[in-house]
Amino acid sequence: MNKQITLRKMVKADIDQILIIENESFATTWSRESFENELTKNRFALYLVLEDEEVIFGYCGVWIIVDEAHVTNIALLPNYRGKKLGETLLTEIMKVAKEKGAKSMTLEVRVSNHVAQSLYRKLGFRDGGIRKNYYTDNQEDALVMWVNL
Repeated sequence: MNKQITLRKMVKADIDQILIIENESFATTWSRESFENELTKNRFALYLVLEDEEVIFGYCGVWIIVDEAHVTNIALLPNYRGKKLGETLLTEIMKVAKEKGAKSMTLEVRVSNHVAQSLYRKLGFRDGGIRKNYYTDNQEDALVMWVNL
């Protein structure tokens, strides 16, 4: 892996690469229109990308509403997983959310996704509850997790 990894805000021109990551990462993906709306119409949304030279391999989105941040999604291309890059991405989004006034952060994660849950716990997230049948592809429950920033 190249050492030219950079972290920056997502822009509309990134969406083609983001959709590739979506398709590699999720059973139910967001549409181009959803990302365009997040970047151009949602004043609460903030998205960061990780890139290796000019190839985007990861992204994370958050909504910051008053003093609460909600992670909308986080994903990395498979070849970049297991290298602490997801941790880098989430740590940065937590820092930015705190700088923008968020006091806590929440997210939902599949109850079966123990790898992601382990990362979230490492960064201080705690279990908050279950959302029954949250995921539309297979009605899997979501574990709601929280962290104080």
